[in-house]
Amino acid sequence: MCGIVGVFGHNPVSQVIFDSLSMLQHRGQDAAGIATCFDERFYLEKGNGLITEVFDAGNMARLLGNIGIGHVRYPTAGCASVAEAQPFYVNSPYGIVFAHNGNLTNVADIVQGLFETDMRHLNTNSDSEVMLNVFAHAMARRGAVKPNEFDIFAAVEEVHRRCKGGYAVVAMIAGVGMVAFRDLNGIRPLVFGTRQEGKTEYMIASETVALQVSGFKLEHDLAPGEVIFIDHNGELFNHVSLQAHEKAPCLFEYVYLARPDSTMDGASVYQCRINMGIKLAEKIKREWSHLPIDVIIPIPSTSRIAAQEIATRLNIPYRDAFVRNRYVGRTFIMPGQAQRKQSIRRKLNPIPQAFQGKNVMLVDDSIVRGTTIREIVAMTREQGAKNVYVCSAAPPVRYPNVYGIDMPARSELVANGKTVQQLAKDIGADELIFQDLQDLKDSITEASPDLTHFDSSVFDGNYVTGDVTEEYLATLEKQRNDAAKHTEDVASHITRNLSSRL
Repeated sequence: MCGIVGVFGHNPVSQVIFDSLSMLQHRGQDAAGIATCFDERFYLEKGNGLITEVFDAGNMARLLGNIGIGHVRYPTAGCASVAEAQPFYVNSPYGIVFAHNGNLTNVADIVQGLFETDMRHLNTNSDSEVMLNVFAHAMARRGAVKPNEFDIFAAVEEVHRRCKGGYAVVAMIAGVGMVAFRDLNGIRPLVFGTRQEGKTEYMIASETVALQVSGFKLEHDLAPGEVIFIDHNGELFNHVSLQAHEKAPCLFEYVYLARPDSTMDGASVYQCRINMGIKLAEKIKREWSHLPIDVIIPIPSTSRIAAQEIATRLNIPYRDAFVRNRYVGRTFIMPGQAQRKQSIRRKLNPIPQAFQGKNVMLVDDSIVRGTTIREIVAMTREQGAKNVYVCSAAPPVRYPNVYGIDMPARSELVANGKTVQQLAKDIGADELIFQDLQDLKDSITEASPDLTHFDSSVFDGNYVTGDVTEEYLATLEKQRNDAAKHTEDVASHITRNLSSRL
């Protein structure tokens, strides 16, 4: 999960891109970057950290041009080093900068071909650099001195043929224009908007909130396999691949990843989360009416909407009894279990009066690694709660995600191989209630009736691209579990220190 944005304007765009990235910061806290283009020359600034740490008045002033792309990174492949920060750049052909959200499932096959057939060099372990080189090679094969929309569409079709997985991309080609495209299943989100500033300006971004902050109007979500090309004169072209499949957006976007004020593929995320609360309340009435619940308490902040709806439907008091420290980021997207655990008690602090002597129902958006919920259940008991019930707006996460969310290792998923009763004991809860998968799907379909098919692989193990095997998952776990990431981060740290001494 990362955040991407591309802007084609008629005035300098660096501030517009910065503002949009600020609205997408929840999608990545590890690194940020902006690339702009002026007079067929790229200007690129990127680094580790939040956007406010990477950018200042000095480097923003160096980002010249009326066209640009931006990226906030949350690492799912590679390590948390500045070398992995995006956008990426290649100088052949034409000069291309590239920003990507997602993961490819056939990287090993592509890399072999890039070396042996395409004779291209990779400098990182990032899927994004792999995809950039596939696109660059496809453009080079067209051989056009000044490529047109048909060259762009043909190159993207080749990307679709060679690259499997979930992806959303924005890119710039020097002297040619801006390109954006979405994977063949529409797993990762991408929206397109316009603004009238004398002439029409365009923005492509991961979520609609990025459009809204700068006054862009949503035109449409890119369809699966759709490519948009805006040439250097500002003329717009689009094309939908004949290889495209039925749209299957990631369910976890609606549960946790996206902001509630976003609309994704026609569904208001806010309304989806209300619907999740309604479904859960109905399940509690139906199957758990014997529980003596005194108070409903959300685990901030993604679960608040569902928790409020549960409390309203059950006529039970709702209390915001955990105060969130706004200066600690999202623990789910921190690169490592130890760092996540260390941050939980700094992130949330309980109000004792809300817990003392009460039967408490905690509502969470999902339970993934179990790190957060174990600590919060323990905190709840420390505050004097009589019983602690836990309710999840999502079903148990039992399977790895391979399309761009940091859940690559089955062994790190707390629900893997456990019954609900075993899991309740593991996290220290007296009872544990999960949303049913069909109810979760219905929560989104009711908000957008055209959405009937989803990537629900983390819940049911059904991977919509059809190419994910047990052998692949075992290899992925070895490469991308927390221990492997730690090793990569240490190696990167040593390399940076050695380089600074030379």
